[in-house]
Amino acid sequence: MKKDATDLSIEEKLKNLYQLQTMLSEIDKIKTLRGELPLEVQDLEDEIEGLTTRIEKIRAEIEALNTDIATRKVNIETCKASIEKYNQQLDNVRNNREYDSLSKEIEYQTLDVELNEKRIREAHAAIEHKNSEISHCTELMVDRQADLDVKKSELDEIISETRTEEEKLRERAKSLELTIESRLLMAFKRIRKNSRNGLGVVYVQRDACGGCFNKIPPQRQLDIRMRKKIIVCEYCGRIMIDPELAGIEVESKVMEEKPKRRRRVATSVEE
Repeated sequence: MKKDATDLSIEEKLKNLYQLQTMLSEIDKIKTLRGELPLEVQDLEDEIEGLTTRIEKIRAEIEALNTDIATRKVNIETCKASIEKYNQQLDNVRNNREYDSLSKEIEYQTLDVELNEKRIREAHAAIEHKNSEISHCTELMVDRQADLDVKKSELDEIISETRTEEEKLRERAKSLELTIESRLLMAFKRIRKNSRNGLGVVYVQRDACGGCFNKIPPQRQLDIRMRKKIIVCEYCGRIMIDPELAGIEVESKVMEEKPKRRRRVATSVEE
């Protein structure tokens, strides 16, 4: 019958934590093999998505310009019809007032035609520029898609080579997490997340913390070896264990006996 996580001794808890750390470090190594590829793939996908959105936006703008051109062409035809009507009415004016009024209407409609024609020319120029921008974005998107295909292929190859090993490690890590009480597990994950190298549990190396390499006082080292309580480094906050618990053999310090200094005896030289 399995012990409840809270019923385990401190030594057992520390041992389980270190085993979990070891498995997670192996998973980190597998991720390191992938290098920057996942980020590069994500960046390329985001860029392609951005280009696609940009092209759709430009096409919508072109459609709006074409609609505006069609509307202005209708306006031009309406103005021209009005000009023709007013020109016919000029032949039948009865006084200067009517003549001036019709002349002003003809002038207004003529200016309106010129303005609409100008806006149509500007719209055509804008459409030409936007079509050129679409061509540039499309070429860029084709290049980025080619890069993405290559990067994805490389990433998929690496993932396929390491998938089985990673899945096994993740399953074992998940099982091991069940043997660690939730409060301690959460603390471990928080420490690991804040550590640059992903180490939440380290063993003492050469009288120093195996994470930040700051010296550990002898009394604290003794407490760590006793395994009676969970001790964290006062500098980096990592959980510390003794090398033996981590399965590391430490060479015992052998104090070499210093050779006794021979007493110098003064000798007299007889002449």
